[in-house]
Amino acid sequence: MDWQDRKIKLYMEAGLAVLLVVTIAIAGVTGALSPSTEDEKSAAVSEENSKSEDLIEAEGGAGEQDAQEAIADGQYPIMGESAVTVQEMVAYFQSAGKEYPSEELSEGGADSIETFCQMYYDEASAEGVRPEVAFAQTMKETGFLQYGGDASIEQFNFAGLGTTGNGVPGNSYPDVRTGIRAQIQHLKAYATADALVQECVDDRYEYVKKGAAPYVEWLGQQENPEGLGWATGDNYGYDIVKMIEDMKS
Repeated sequence: MDWQDRKIKLYMEAGLAVLLVVTIAIAGVTGALSPSTEDEKSAAVSEENSKSEDLIEAEGGAGEQDAQEAIADGQYPIMGESAVTVQEMVAYFQSAGKEYPSEELSEGGADSIETFCQMYYDEASAEGVRPEVAFAQTMKETGFLQYGGDASIEQFNFAGLGTTGNGVPGNSYPDVRTGIRAQIQHLKAYATADALVQECVDDRYEYVKKGAAPYVEWLGQQENPEGLGWATGDNYGYDIVKMIEDMKS
């Protein structure tokens, strides 16, 4: 083979080498030689989606479990819908064997225990407060409407609003419904930061740290995690919950 033939052969080999390099480069860019096929990519996306769904389901399940644990621990929410009826509240009052003070409360617009309980149901429902919570609290605070503490029945103050001991009588209201509304608005202030639905008649509303006691049990300062609450008495909120349980039974 002469020099001219060798030269032609070298040029051909060099050209083939360049062509091979270019072909490999193009294949790498387009993914033609990549080990990840379209099916594999789809499988990877599906796996990632599956992981996300599992995570969401796990988080949702944890939330439901936390809610169930809260109920299992006996915490009774102040806010929410209630299955307790007006008649059950009436029956609970009557079961205590106390006489309804119709003479005093009729002057404030509640001439019977049925009317009184209906007011509690209506006013509590308007603010999203459970009626049985407010009603049971009243029964505890007033000794089933027999009073005997610093406040008097003529004040239409059913939960000791403003009473601080040592003979301080606390707040007075023009009628039964206004007194009930003030109590329920005060309960709502402890339970949540949500705004009131009706015009505020609780002149102590602004002094409450909103949402400090979402559960009835936390209305007692000794049992409240922040040391806040409606009353200082031992097991104050737990006593109310026990009364609610008796009312339901």
